[in-house]
Amino acid sequence: MPDYVPTNAASSGVKLDKKTLKTIAARSDRPGLIYLAQWVCILAATSTLIWLTLGTVWMWPAMFLHGVFLAVPAYSFSHECAHGSAFRTRWINETVLWVTSFIYMEEPLHRRFTHTNHHTHTWHVGQDSQMPFDTPMGVGGWLAEISGFALLRFHMQVYWHLAIGRYTDIMRMVTPEAEFPKMTRNARIMLALYALIAIAPAFGIWWPVWFIVIPRVLGAPVMLLFTLVQHVELQENSPSILESTRSFRGNWLTNFLYMNMNNHVEHHLYPNVPFHALPRLAEAVKDQVPAPDPGFFRTNWEVFIVTLRRTFGLSTRAPSIRQAPHMITEGGPVKQIAQRTM
Repeated sequence: MPDYVPTNAASSGVKLDKKTLKTIAARSDRPGLIYLAQWVCILAATSTLIWLTLGTVWMWPAMFLHGVFLAVPAYSFSHECAHGSAFRTRWINETVLWVTSFIYMEEPLHRRFTHTNHHTHTWHVGQDSQMPFDTPMGVGGWLAEISGFALLRFHMQVYWHLAIGRYTDIMRMVTPEAEFPKMTRNARIMLALYALIAIAPAFGIWWPVWFIVIPRVLGAPVMLLFTLVQHVELQENSPSILESTRSFRGNWLTNFLYMNMNNHVEHHLYPNVPFHALPRLAEAVKDQVPAPDPGFFRTNWEVFIVTLRRTFGLSTRAPSIRQAPHMITEGGPVKQIAQRTM
């Protein structure tokens, strides 16, 4: 493997005194339990909307709304639990990791180890095990990414490899050998549960379809729009998180759905800072990092327009979002830099 510098605050030239960082990074059960309670209450409300509209055309917007509040926080919570920072109490953290990873549809330990690798080698070609799309991205890649089906195919391949004990080179690169039996066990249990959900309608049990399956499919594109902007259009193979990673301005809704992960530069600088403390971290380092890009909708709109223009050989300069210099061209053929690793 080529020489590398682990990507973090030190590699990015960002400094925060140890006392301040210790205070910000302190773990607690309370914020995570509050978030979990809020999430469950919202899902109960959106489930009620589906129940009240079953058999009418209004069930589809109800399932979409439920799906957004199911899929995005499941991704966010499983991500936070993969870091081990959602809760101070380990068994709570691991239980929530398991359940949310089941909803997100990735074996939880695979999620943890590949994500650890992603932080160590952020956006390094051939080393980062969580590069979810080809770079540079065209509109075809954009559609494949936000549809959710490319990610689903990858996750099903992971489940299959783990279930039969045929571990890939990437798995072996990022995973301690002793963890593979646990991962195989988890994959088999999860696949069995998915199979039960799939055959339930044959026995007249339809509620998993209305409350889990269809909402999860409908909510996936919104979830993936959040993840897409983390690194798209930014610099590969840089030791600096400031060049490879994007933060965007949040509002109360995106902050809740994404568990403050719109502060994504800050999260990559100090990955052990819990979700509830990311706004404080962002304030502490704001003079050392780029200003966040526009909000969720504006940032994603500009990414889409850039990918569309790239596909048709037009200028790829975005109006306001950050881009690596080599991503800005005035047209012509597109040279592939990296292929997706997930």
